[in-house]
Amino acid sequence: MRSDVASLPGSPERPNEDWVAAALPASGRGGTVVLLDGVTPPAGDDGCVHTVPWFTARLGGALTELSASRPDMPLSEILSRAIRRTADAHRDTCDLSHVRTPQATVVLARWDAASVEHLVLSDSVLLLEAPDGAVRAVLDDRLDRVPGEVRRSLAATDRLRNREGGFFTAAADPAVAGRAVTGTTPRAEVRALAALTDGASRWVELFGAGDWTACFGVLREEGPAGLLRRVRALEAAAARVGGAHRRKTHDDATAAYAELPDR
Repeated sequence: MRSDVASLPGSPERPNEDWVAAALPASGRGGTVVLLDGVTPPAGDDGCVHTVPWFTARLGGALTELSASRPDMPLSEILSRAIRRTADAHRDTCDLSHVRTPQATVVLARWDAASVEHLVLSDSVLLLEAPDGAVRAVLDDRLDRVPGEVRRSLAATDRLRNREGGFFTAAADPAVAGRAVTGTTPRAEVRALAALTDGASRWVELFGAGDWTACFGVLREEGPAGLLRRVRALEAAAARVGGAHRRKTHDDATAAYAELPDR
């Protein structure tokens, strides 16, 4: 299997809040990709003494270990257990009921000789490429369906965070795993896959530099680092001309790419 990952912080003054890992079982007959995008909280109290990178490292580590070591366990159950394990690590010191307790988006992909399983929670993206080159994007678009005027209000956004009719992220409640977008694809129908945080998917979703198929072509030819370089160049060009868009100039950006071997 060929796999590659890359991650860039949004600012050198702030730690990168993303997490990414790719793992192979000892048999070499399958694999797993884990990608998290930590949710940057607004200034003020979030009820937790820990940082977002602490949270994503804990949750990402648990997801990587469980998804690689427990092939018998569905990805939704793996996410539920990883959230519970992470919550247990700081429930005695922090207010986990706070709406802004540390949280993250999640992409999980796992494959063996028979199938490719996936799980997506919130606005990170999973891409699946078929043997004929067709690319399918697996998306959780609930955050995108929240009106812009609501998202510009912190209080209004908080009222929809991890609530029915709003959007969901991995925070402290294991039950959120049941809200994730999940599915299984026959192994023969997937040649390669990729996972992108929204800082990396800007190439398609914000700048419109190409569609998901073109994005996958960049990942194959230039690797995740090449895609991130392209995103940073577009961001810099937009800043030079004063291009106004609704997001910060640079965001943490992370991408993972994996070519699945012939069975």
